Amino acid sequence: MRLIPRSFLWRTILMVLLPLIIAELIVANAFFGNHWRRVHNTLARTLSGEITTMMHFLDKGDDYSVKMLAKDIGINVTINSQLKRPAKNDNSSREAGQLAKDLQNSLKQPANIYVDRSKRLLFVDIPTKDGKIATFGTSMYRIYSTSTEVFLIWLIGSILIVSVLVTPFVIFHTRSIRRIAKAANKFGRGMDAPGFQPSGSEEIREAAAAMITMKDRLNRYNKTRTDMLNAVGHDLKTPLTRMRLAVETDSATKEDLLHNIDRMSEMINGYLAFARGEVPEIEQTTELPATLTRIARDAAPDKKIILDLPDNPVQFYARPNALTSAFTNIIENAARYAKKQIKISEIDSEDSVTVIIEDDGPGIPDDKKALALQPFVRLDESRNETTGGTGLGLSIAQTAIENHGGQIFLENSDLGGLKVRIVLPL
Repeated sequence: MRLIPRSFLWRTILMVLLPLIIAELIVANAFFGNHWRRVHNTLARTLSGEITTMMHFLDKGDDYSVKMLAKDIGINVTINSQLKRPAKNDNSSREAGQLAKDLQNSLKQPANIYVDRSKRLLFVDIPTKDGKIATFGTSMYRIYSTSTEVFLIWLIGSILIVSVLVTPFVIFHTRSIRRIAKAANKFGRGMDAPGFQPSGSEEIREAAAAMITMKDRLNRYNKTRTDMLNAVGHDLKTPLTRMRLAVETDSATKEDLLHNIDRMSEMINGYLAFARGEVPEIEQTTELPATLTRIARDAAPDKKIILDLPDNPVQFYARPNALTSAFTNIIENAARYAKKQIKISEIDSEDSVTVIIEDDGPGIPDDKKALALQPFVRLDESRNETTGGTGLGLSIAQTAIENHGGQIFLENSDLGGLKVRIVLPL
């Protein structure tokens, strides 16, 4: 038998109501154990004192005083020679037990107490000195506090009120979670979930938004892999055809074949680097100026390099190899197309590091900048075929930057070429 329900709905309701019920049981126990007992004892002691006083007047024969006192305090007093009562009295009951004890202590003689619960009446029979029976009749509320029942009703009512108020909210949140589960199930099968929008609490909306982002990334990943296969087939087909034609026509030279092989090796290495993605790496404290300077000098030894780097650069946690690979692709790309000079700048702020890499090359048209970041794209209008490449440099760099939580922007440089602006959060 399962004590904890499987459903999130019932688990949440149980989580809300169970502590409330336990807290109210503790409060109720404290009420019954203390407050109700004190009130009950006070009422019993008061009624016992009034009955004892009237018995003293009766024993002295002062019936007038008894009559007047009984009228003032709301007690009906009768003197009977005999009474027909039940065989068992209510002296030991919860309602009359304390009163019986108080009367026994004050009168030094037994008193029989009878409770008529249907009419909420209380009768106390006490023998007089002349052998008769004095009966004192009054309302049972003289010794019983009705606040107890009201308190219990409020306890139960508060639980019901909380249940009515909490249940719709829990159902609403549960419905949002179920919608996420259904959408995730469809996404996992390669289907879309039309009309699915994040809803519910802020945390649930964040989870739904993250799932939508994950779906978009998976779709982009699948599309990229498909494009990569198409690109491999297309880009390798040209040198292979050229090599086959040269061999068949006996026009092949060793230099031509080696050139085609090197070209194919370059393309394959680019595809493999893109397919592998980012190698797992431990984050380390990183500074960028030394890395940027070294990459620039290695990538563009024949170009003028302008460095605008801070003397006291900010340090931040990053994966240095991944960042090095990203900046290498960007700077080598700038060196390939720059005419005379490359400018590299770093701007530090409280919450980010901005690196700007500019060249004086042909640049990229504004309507082609977004396309340039896509894998396997070569912009022939601005990057001719003599430069080679597989169209993966900027895409690999973008992936590494985004994995660090950063962004990469392609803009126009004041030098006349392309400006690549990278923003990395601290």
